[in-house]
Amino acid sequence: MDDRTVVYSTYYNPMEANIIKAKLEDSGFACFLADENVSTIQPLYNQAIGGVKLIVFERDVEAINALLAEDNSLDFESTDEITGEGKSAEGKTVCEKCGSTNVGYGMATDKKYSLWATILAFLTFTTPIKANKCHHCYDCGYEFE
Repeated sequence: MDDRTVVYSTYYNPMEANIIKAKLEDSGFACFLADENVSTIQPLYNQAIGGVKLIVFERDVEAINALLAEDNSLDFESTDEITGEGKSAEGKTVCEKCGSTNVGYGMATDKKYSLWATILAFLTFTTPIKANKCHHCYDCGYEFE
């Protein structure tokens, strides 16, 4: 058999990469993570290096696909169902515009500062100290509360 290795997937969250690696190792697959230390020590370099890479043997790819597909069907059966106010059944925030779960919460980019913070900063010749926060969809770029 050929012992070539391939990058199976990449993750921008080192914890998620370690969880998948642990699942694979528990199932008997040999694998390792590349660029994990850089991503953990310097999170700002994460996108520049392409994230944490999960590397597996090429001969194991089909079996790993089957294993992870089986795990996803058991754990995330109701991911696509939206219940209530922008939350899926799993508890993840869902984009109001495109329905994606690739959503983060942080500082707003469009309406970053409120009117009062802008007026106060103008009167005191400083920068606004309180910024608005919102959910941001990384797939379509939409921002919502």
